[in-house]
Amino acid sequence: MIDQSKCQCSDCQFRNVAFSTLADSEITTLCDYHKEYSYNRGGIIHKEGDPIQEFKYLKSGLVKVYRTSAVGNEQIIAITKPFEFVSNISIFSEERYKYSVSAIEDSVICSIKLDYIRSLVLGHGNFALELMTRLSQITDKIILQTLDIRNRNLAGRVAYILLYFTNDIYKSMVFNLPVSRQEIADYISMSTANVIRTLSEFRKEGIIKLHGKTVEIVDIGKLEMISSKG
Repeated sequence: MIDQSKCQCSDCQFRNVAFSTLADSEITTLCDYHKEYSYNRGGIIHKEGDPIQEFKYLKSGLVKVYRTSAVGNEQIIAITKPFEFVSNISIFSEERYKYSVSAIEDSVICSIKLDYIRSLVLGHGNFALELMTRLSQITDKIILQTLDIRNRNLAGRVAYILLYFTNDIYKSMVFNLPVSRQEIADYISMSTANVIRTLSEFRKEGIIKLHGKTVEIVDIGKLEMISSKG
């Protein structure tokens, strides 16, 4: 983790996502409570059980949100892209994180002291409404995505995840998988062997091409059909 504390809040794209109701003077004050951290792939942003002291958001990169089971297995809750909240679902209701967050690509996290965010919520109704709206949107997304995955069979789940990466994360038909086959299995609640076999079947059927971690979507129509019927 590298601390890059220089504040650029006034020019940050995230200002339009969650801080658009704040005046320039309030953004200047916000900078006094702001820090920016860089994480290499695999870096732990926070662990389950750590105290909640900051409001965090993902400026660049990609992260996974997960819990660890009693026997040590990961249970991936979500994969989060830039300008979505990394860890703020329970910041006003809990004292400690209920899940862990780690970088699956080199990532930059912006952090603002939680006490300052609370003061903005208490004294700035428009900001509070904007923040609650964003928190509600990301919570809905996680719940709906979890339900979408659970309502599919094995092939449908793998197709769904590939479409999620190509349409929502990378917006490209060719991308490097940011997660391992094991992590995909954890995400869709299937075994690693089943994920590997399904990817191999998709390759043999000409739906995708695989070159190590690089995936090329060859027949997106068929992949969408498998996902929708899964």
